[in-house]
Amino acid sequence: MKDSAPSIHPTAVVDDGADIGEGTSVWHFTHVCSGAVVGRHCSLGQNVLVADKAVIGNGVKVQNNVAIYGGVTVEDEVFLGPSCVLTNVTNPRSQVSRKSLYEKTLVCRGATIGANATIVCGVTLGRYCFIGAGAVVVRDVPDYGLVLGNPGKNQGFMSRHGHRLNFNEEGRASCPESGFNYVRVGEEVRCEDLAEEASLPDHLSVGTENYDFFKKTEN
Repeated sequence: MKDSAPSIHPTAVVDDGADIGEGTSVWHFTHVCSGAVVGRHCSLGQNVLVADKAVIGNGVKVQNNVAIYGGVTVEDEVFLGPSCVLTNVTNPRSQVSRKSLYEKTLVCRGATIGANATIVCGVTLGRYCFIGAGAVVVRDVPDYGLVLGNPGKNQGFMSRHGHRLNFNEEGRASCPESGFNYVRVGEEVRCEDLAEEASLPDHLSVGTENYDFFKKTEN
């Protein structure tokens, strides 16, 4: 991917001291505060806030109406769905300032947070986990974990392409879209065919069929 200067929409506000990487797009009415760090080749949609002391990695996609507060770290290639909520104080009160007590939230590489989901602060969302739309996450999520509901509960595991993994008695499963093989030991899942830190190969980085198509092929 060719590097280029960040693209900043005229309505966006980028404060002095904000660090925005090459090739990143900052869209309408978005505010990146001084002290925020945003990596390369990210997309910050409309009406996004990146507060001071927030850290965003490379290749992150932030959809409209998302606030990323201080204390939140978002690793590479994460997807933050429209209007999802990330918090940084468990017991906020208007009368009590806790700006020096922000709780850490870590969103690990490749994770997806669905639209309108809420992430209560102080948790870690594991690599490539998938948080369903509207879920409320109150505890750590394992790598590849699928969390649904309120309060959010682990309902299984998802592949890197976002498909449910149906493990057999030997703890093995394959992704219907990529063909990658996964192995499960207890609550730990790993991909056998691609290193956890590796990006998808080019021929697998563009979808060709929707989710329902792959569900039908499993039946």
